[in-house]
Amino acid sequence: MVLRDHQTKKFWEITLPEEKRSSFRWSRLLDAPLIGLVFANPSAYLERYSEPDKANTKLGDDVASWPTPYWTVDASFATMQLLLAAHDVGLGALFFGVFNGETQLRAEYKVPERLQLIGAVAMGWPMPETSADRGASAARARRKPIEIIHEGSF
Repeated sequence: MVLRDHQTKKFWEITLPEEKRSSFRWSRLLDAPLIGLVFANPSAYLERYSEPDKANTKLGDDVASWPTPYWTVDASFATMQLLLAAHDVGLGALFFGVFNGETQLRAEYKVPERLQLIGAVAMGWPMPETSADRGASAARARRKPIEIIHEGSF
């Protein structure tokens, strides 16, 4: 779902009330002209896997039948593609979690109950990064590839 103009302002009113904005570390994020809300649709997967050519998998019975929630995986991959495409055309974009106000967002934008909110993408023209923009996790040491890539076994 794409939010623009007054819709982005409403998004921030719901998820980051005015009284919390003065202490919000990334205040320039509030100026992003576009916010995309990323949703996954588990019921679409249940419907598809209930069709005759997939019914033998028994994955159409219930979301609990799925060993991996591919609706989340697919929505995540689509989000990564969006982020990469934005970068390719010179836009700034970032993914962030929506931790506050989901119930109000759903009501405001008439989001069907069957959809799961995965997160949000802010998009606009990038501004020069300053050291103040980097969060604490950016300063953390990164693990070496050999520590996280396992060949043949763990």
